[in-house]
Order: sequence, then C-alpha cells, then structure tokens
Amino acid sequence: MRRIFRGAAAFATATAALVALGGPADAKPADEWAGCPYGAVCIYPQNEDPAVRPSHIFYSYGAHNLSNQYGWHWVLNNQYGGASAQLCTGYNGAGCGGRIAEGSGVYADLTPINSVKLNP
Repeated sequence: MRRIFRGAAAFATATAALVALGGPADAKPADEWAGCPYGAVCIYPQNEDPAVRPSHIFYSYGAHNLSNQYGWHWVLNNQYGGASAQLCTGYNGAGCGGRIAEGSGVYADLTPINSVKLNP
C-alpha cells in the first residue's frame, strides 16, 4: 500500500510541475506587426511595399543614426504607452520632423534623413 501511495504522490508532483511549466508556453506572443517586434520602431528595405521584413529594428529611446538609406522606405512605430518616433535630417536627432504615433507608420523618402529618434 505504501508503494502505491508513494507512486501516486510522485505522479501528482510531476503532473503539478508540468502544469506549472506549461503555463508560460501557452502565453500569447507579443503583437508583431509586419515583422516588427512589439516595442520597436522598424525601417524596411527600399521600395519594399508592402512591408514584410525590417532591415533596421530600434528598441531604445533616443537618436539612432542611419547610413546608406536612400529612396522610399516604410517606417513603422510598433511601440506602446504613447511612445512616438521622428525622422530627422541631422545626425543625433537634430532637425526632426513630425511625430509618428504608436501603432502607425509612414512611407517616407529617407534620402535626406540621417537619424531616427524614439521618444517615450
């Protein structure tokens, strides 16, 4: 009888552990938008329309300098909490244009753009 009880207890413990470990695996993944991870601002390759796979992904607030970006590109702001992004003609976030609101994007000529700025 002891042997059965120990076996049942071990089975119950193992089952509980599997259920506990299985919870996060069932969690819904973060909302990705056209390959742009949730919480990021993404720039897509020139003339890629529709936007499918970003060539640049930015997560941190502040200015990010660009190089060799010419012609028309999609820029998607997949941040959250009211965070915005701006395209800037100068390096290090100088000469920025209008804000790109969270959950929106622009199809812009990046030839005159030298940086992208992420704002909280």
